Amino acid sequence: MADTEIGATATEGEIGILQRRRIEAAIIAPIYAGMVREIGEARAQAILDTAISQAAIDAGRAFAERTEGGTSLRTFQDLLSLWTQDDALEIEVLRATDTQFDYNVRRCRYAETYREMGLGTIGHLLSCNRDGVFCQGYDPRIAFQRTQTLMEGAEHCDFRYTFDPDGPAEPSG
Repeated sequence: MADTEIGATATEGEIGILQRRRIEAAIIAPIYAGMVREIGEARAQAILDTAISQAAIDAGRAFAERTEGGTSLRTFQDLLSLWTQDDALEIEVLRATDTQFDYNVRRCRYAETYREMGLGTIGHLLSCNRDGVFCQGYDPRIAFQRTQTLMEGAEHCDFRYTFDPDGPAEPSG
């Protein structure tokens, strides 16, 4: 997940996250290609992963700062509509409580978009890897686990979030 205004939907006139990711990917693609030529694919992917992960943590922190009344797993669940906007994700919610939020993604237009753009090999870096680190910035009491993604060829992505109300509420670092 990432950056837009807090609320059930994006603010009027603001592009959705799917469209934002397409624009970002179009900008990143030639930079990434240049890095691969200069320093190799492994190093280019490592740099991209570090930069995008940090951006996701920062976005999580920004969301947390704007969340009235403090963060929780429930306020985190409220953000999901931002990532599903424009039919970007087809999800099946399995459990949504104060301490557990489990859902499967059955269709991911983010993954489809990256493949269409010829960026399938780095789609996990452009989107999937954001999911786990975003919650670190948003509320470190939220832990994330996923064992498979559509981007990597699975039949669905399995998102599993847990909330430890007694854990440290402030992000480290």
